[in-house]
Amino acid sequence: MRRMQRLLLPALLALVLLLPACSVDPAGPAGAEKAEPALTEAAETAGIIPENNAERKDEEEREETMIYAHIGERTLTIRPENNSSAEAFAALLTEGDLTVNMRDYGGFEKVGSLGTSLVTNDERITTEPGDVILYQGNQITIYYDVNTWSFTRLGRVQDLTADELREVLGDGDPTVIFSLSRDLPAE
Repeated sequence: MRRMQRLLLPALLALVLLLPACSVDPAGPAGAEKAEPALTEAAETAGIIPENNAERKDEEEREETMIYAHIGERTLTIRPENNSSAEAFAALLTEGDLTVNMRDYGGFEKVGSLGTSLVTNDERITTEPGDVILYQGNQITIYYDVNTWSFTRLGRVQDLTADELREVLGDGDPTVIFSLSRDLPAE
């Protein structure tokens, strides 16, 4: 059965790709819009995903996996970077929420220990307000200003200006709870 699928699927895909070229109507054959989702679904089921749909599927998966930073009454949404360090951080959070006591450093970031080490993907970058950075593999920082150094970007805080981020982080030493859940469990 599996061998037959392997033989028939490329033929079906070739037929699907050639059919529109045979059409006389420049707008395409009647009902083509209705057939395309079924063909895409069949192709996805068979493991043959057209390139534009594969990109859309990757984007949807990234959107589903957000990281949240709870600071007092505020919750920051962090879109993870597409690298093995961000994946390792998300995997760490599947084990439970992570509380990090952060302190101000250099007037441009809040930094705290993860209590463990993660794989790094260090490169020389200039941070922007909202960047969430892995530093030396075992510290996490949230930037509210710019800095250039060699470290790993884990993600980026969404929908806050630099001033709003600075206000949320405050002047002191915040406790930040990183989580995969938008809502923290009641204490």
